[in-house]
Amino acid sequence: MSETRKVGITETVLRDAHQSLIATRMTTEDMLPIIDKMDQVGYHSVECWGGATFDACLRFLKEDPWVRLRKLRDGFKNTKLQMLFRGQNILGYNHYSDDVVEYFVQKSIANGIDIIRIFDCLNDLRNLETAVKAANKEKGHAQIALSYTLGDAYTLDYWRNIAREIEEMGADSICIKDMAGLLVPYEAERLVKALKEGTKLPIQLHTHYTSGVAAMTYMKAVEAGCDVIDCAMSPMAMGTSQPATEVLVETFKGTPYDTGLDQHLLAEIADYFAPLREKYLASGLMSTKVLGVNIKTLLYQVPGGMLSNLVSQLKEQGKEDKLKDVLEEVPRVRKDFGEPPLVTPSSQIVGTQAVLNVVLGERYKMFTQQSKDLLAGKYGQTVKPFNPEVQKKAIGDAEPITCRPADLIKPQLAEMEKAIAQYKQQDEDVLSYALFPQVATEFFQYREAQQKKVDVSKADTNNMTYPV
Repeated sequence: MSETRKVGITETVLRDAHQSLIATRMTTEDMLPIIDKMDQVGYHSVECWGGATFDACLRFLKEDPWVRLRKLRDGFKNTKLQMLFRGQNILGYNHYSDDVVEYFVQKSIANGIDIIRIFDCLNDLRNLETAVKAANKEKGHAQIALSYTLGDAYTLDYWRNIAREIEEMGADSICIKDMAGLLVPYEAERLVKALKEGTKLPIQLHTHYTSGVAAMTYMKAVEAGCDVIDCAMSPMAMGTSQPATEVLVETFKGTPYDTGLDQHLLAEIADYFAPLREKYLASGLMSTKVLGVNIKTLLYQVPGGMLSNLVSQLKEQGKEDKLKDVLEEVPRVRKDFGEPPLVTPSSQIVGTQAVLNVVLGERYKMFTQQSKDLLAGKYGQTVKPFNPEVQKKAIGDAEPITCRPADLIKPQLAEMEKAIAQYKQQDEDVLSYALFPQVATEFFQYREAQQKKVDVSKADTNNMTYPV
């Protein structure tokens, strides 16, 4: 063992853990009572925003995600707050114009985010440039996350070279984003060493327990030089979530990588989340299916969330018996589509196309619009070229895009401001609308109705008497 090198822990219980286990349904009300204790731990950072939380707040919880962020910032006085940001897609599913990306980064940092973890589903660095520059301008920490995947193109040289490019782009750190739990322990050791050869930037590792190897993967990665690991408090850990915080703290205790975190304090935090876990299990939001180990992840390289999507798509068609055929078709479609990493939205694009190919009994008889867009270059550049026959079948004689896709998008912010004028109560509303126009509009209408109710109830109380 080398010199003492304390490993940092990013706590994901307020974002990815509940996104992975209970479809992002933890409310702000459930979070606030434990923040003071979490703030005393000494985490490297707490991931609490971004990813699917923004959409889920507006769509399902009828909460304002910006209000959530401000409340979390008020509570976390000593801890850095972190978010996940989908590059040019921000937190949505399409590419947005540069002015929207810049404004979103500015407002995220102004409302309390310290570290922005920025990724692209194709690892096309051009789709990350605007967000990184904006974070640098706002004095935020820009972390680029590389979507980890397997395939001929993804050699150690590929990772080493891309790390060098990321440093040149002006990022502050690099994260290996292993969304499917594909990174096995000894590969993690090799990968971290290769990245360390390519860059002097700190290296962080994010994985999921889906395939059962995650804690061992963290151990080998830390020994190889990884600086920070993502963990979740035990009641919201394991399964499709992250390894448990307390387990990793204990693992490194007394070693050169000792986290220095207090197990007694962590135990109090775990005691807070334990009944919440039971509540979500009882409500059916947490399925026991996501809590076990699914080694098929390694066989088919399909992330847990994508697997459940495939099952539900086949169920709708009454073709559940075709799952094995679809899982075998996924790698073939992925190869035709330039071997992209399988992460939102590329996982949905490849998965849905594989389902169509199997259910219709003929490969590429029909393409989804998203498949056509991917093959037309609208999402960016894949590591390998597309299958030319499949591309021609999808887009015909249309000229594929080779530039950065956002170069073709005119500024959108002024237009969005006009569209939202009647509902606007804060600057940030325009960003909620930009990402999810319909969902945000419904939320704004709900918010107005709630405010009217409150005003009415205040007015009515003046002449009311209450029993003592």
